[in-house]
Amino acid sequence: MPEIIPHPTAPLPAREHLETLVADILAEARTQGATAAEAAVSFNSALSVTVRLGEVETLEHHRQRGLGVTVYFGHSRGSASTADWRPEAIRDTVQSACAIARHTAADPYAGLADPDRLAREIPDLDLYHPWPLIAEDAIILARECEAAALAFDPRIRNSEGGSIATQTGLVLYGNSHGFCGGYPTSRHSLSCSVIAQDETGMQRNHWYTVARHRNDLETPVAVGQQAAQRALRRLGSRRLSTRQVPVLFAPELARGLIGHFIAAIRGGALYRKASFLLDRLGTPVFPEFVTICERPHLRQGLASAPFDSEGVATADRDIVNGGVLQGYVLDSYSARRLGMATTGNAGGTHNLIVEPGPLGHEELLRQMDTGLWVTELLGHGVNTVTGDYSRGASGFWVENGAIQHPVHEITIAGNLNAMFQHLAAVGNDVDLRGGIRCGSLLLERMTVAGE
Repeated sequence: MPEIIPHPTAPLPAREHLETLVADILAEARTQGATAAEAAVSFNSALSVTVRLGEVETLEHHRQRGLGVTVYFGHSRGSASTADWRPEAIRDTVQSACAIARHTAADPYAGLADPDRLAREIPDLDLYHPWPLIAEDAIILARECEAAALAFDPRIRNSEGGSIATQTGLVLYGNSHGFCGGYPTSRHSLSCSVIAQDETGMQRNHWYTVARHRNDLETPVAVGQQAAQRALRRLGSRRLSTRQVPVLFAPELARGLIGHFIAAIRGGALYRKASFLLDRLGTPVFPEFVTICERPHLRQGLASAPFDSEGVATADRDIVNGGVLQGYVLDSYSARRLGMATTGNAGGTHNLIVEPGPLGHEELLRQMDTGLWVTELLGHGVNTVTGDYSRGASGFWVENGAIQHPVHEITIAGNLNAMFQHLAAVGNDVDLRGGIRCGSLLLERMTVAGE
């Protein structure tokens, strides 16, 4: 058993210290001749524990810090980074970035975000709730989670472990337009994965909970029991013959479909002409009942942010309204390439919400009538250039709105463009455990390949 270190994650450094580091980096860039510069300084502290069959398998403390700088000589750009905060390391890192910029061809689209788009007021989004969790207590919670799964049913024969993790972080970003901003964050999670076995074979499954505040996590017992239930219901899985049927994606998988949509409307894919949704702005991409909005300022949201990684202020907006594509996902560089304005999405999107429909899970099964309920996906067969979609899958076969038996070793295939346009329903069983909040998605028809 590894040695237990009886102290919680390290406290974050003073914000003023990071602000001074950012100012020093920008001053050094000016001294070395850069016409513009931006810098980010970060510190993260984490504790994670995994217990398997009651024994501690891993116990890790992480303390990471770093800084990165990007300099511009006109429209020539160079970047460098280091984990060393000493003055001489800052000087050498800036020097490396300047050397790169001096040997890089000018790119007319490169540069800092426009000054008038930078955040001037930074709201408190309540993202920082540190958990002073010591290693001994983390082990107790992980054991409790795993034990609840193993005791749930005698058919739970083995475990891949119960895990708990807590982390805090602080990032300060500044640029030579005079912007400097940052905020602390926290994130805590608990998970369990177990294996069920009977005369038909073995099946594994898992469950997890994640939140900014530890009080918003599901209990260890609830997580363990849910993992056990999910593994048990997979027992007796069968294969299907090849067919075309309606497919219902569970909420935790539906989030991935929306992620593929976002990937296709990102600026990088668009200016490279590597998206199946080229030139679709202002046109229907989903049925009329679909609305997808971005809400960056949700308190304690897992993807909330007052500004993006360029310092651009974030704001509420509709990406899809009435099925029609209203806007792309752009940072400053891709926006300039497209002749548009940044949408405040440097570094990603911030709390995407797919507006839920009126139906819950059971009602969606009844609407589907006969088809496949997908609860797990395997592989990465998604091409956002053509929209072709093919993934290994498992789930449950449904007839007359009722689950008949679990299925596995199948492949589901289609084209994302057609899948999105022929979406039949969005459920109200929304999964809140991520940056995309979405209920189940019912698709009119996909190809299921099996025996």
